[in-house]
Amino acid sequence: MVLGEVPAAGFQALGALVSLGPEAEARKEIDRQLAEAGWLVQDARDANLHAGPGVAIREFQLMPGHGFADYLLYVKGRAAGVIEAKKVGTPLAGVETQTEKYADGVPPDLPAHVRPLPFLYQSTSVETWFTNRLDPEFRSREVFSFHRPETLESWLESQPLDGQRYPSTLRGRLRHLPPLERGNLWPIQAQAVESLEDSLARGRPRALIQMATGSGKTFTAITSAYRLVKFGGARRVLFLVDRANLGRQALKEFQSYVTPDDGRKFTELYNVQRLISNKVDPVARVVITTIQRLYSILQGKEATDEELEEGSLWGTSAGLLERPAEVRYNPGLPPEFFDVVFIDECHRSIYTVWKQVLDYFDAFLVGLTATPGKQTFGFFQRNLVQEFLVQS
Repeated sequence: MVLGEVPAAGFQALGALVSLGPEAEARKEIDRQLAEAGWLVQDARDANLHAGPGVAIREFQLMPGHGFADYLLYVKGRAAGVIEAKKVGTPLAGVETQTEKYADGVPPDLPAHVRPLPFLYQSTSVETWFTNRLDPEFRSREVFSFHRPETLESWLESQPLDGQRYPSTLRGRLRHLPPLERGNLWPIQAQAVESLEDSLARGRPRALIQMATGSGKTFTAITSAYRLVKFGGARRVLFLVDRANLGRQALKEFQSYVTPDDGRKFTELYNVQRLISNKVDPVARVVITTIQRLYSILQGKEATDEELEEGSLWGTSAGLLERPAEVRYNPGLPPEFFDVVFIDECHRSIYTVWKQVLDYFDAFLVGLTATPGKQTFGFFQRNLVQEFLVQS
């Protein structure tokens, strides 16, 4: 039967077949991912904007000339962002412009947190990119999944920087950190902190610090973490190791670290948790864990075999698996949970089996190592912010 022969009563069935096309299938998966991240997904005709903290409205009609937004995101009853859905395999480069058009086309009588809408997503359900237009120089970046409504709400409630109209963001605040108090820092440590902060202020998502063994890499990272939390407003910092004994050592250094401007210990000011279970304390500002335990958490396991944490998996068959680790979305540890991830001995933690664990987080990744290889430089986008080697 050709199209012209379809009886009137058959058009509904034909429409159902069309709805099962590639883009519709992508939207089904996007619906699931949104629900997983805490969003209530609704049709426009049945919308209840106050049914939950985050509501995603399908096929929302915008102002004339702006078409329909595949999803309009409401946070606490007010519009905050849009999602442009594409079929799997569609290159998302350039789609951001289309999403901006939708965000700019919200009717003027529609309640909105900020105009134009700040949060833009483009997604095929397999690949998702995000733009935060509150950032000083916003750019699209790939994310594991959609951010949770409460995350967007917290960003919208951030206090504006002096002289600015819109809520501040971490990337904006990183441009206004006070000068470093060098105090007892060695020159190489101070230089590393300042170089890292310059990289973060420029929005570089990954950075590598190369310092010789014994030159105080952990002390340098703690100094940076303190400034990022206190002055940058970072909500949480992750300090990642590949052996349990390195985690114990890191905790001792955090406990003994005296803050240069306050005089109290780091742990007197901020909660620091070393994970010995698969439960992350939501009030911890710094979390120390092995990548093995983190992988276990992202697999949804309630416990981790502690023996796996006692030895590095680098150099063993477990560290060289051909298939990367499969991680799943964890609502208790969403991708935006940490703002900055420090990766100790990163040359052992970025390959095949572990790369996906690191890629899960929508965070700045900072590698610490004395012996980087070519793959290490590649993973950190050749952004070597500090290099220090002992001359032989």
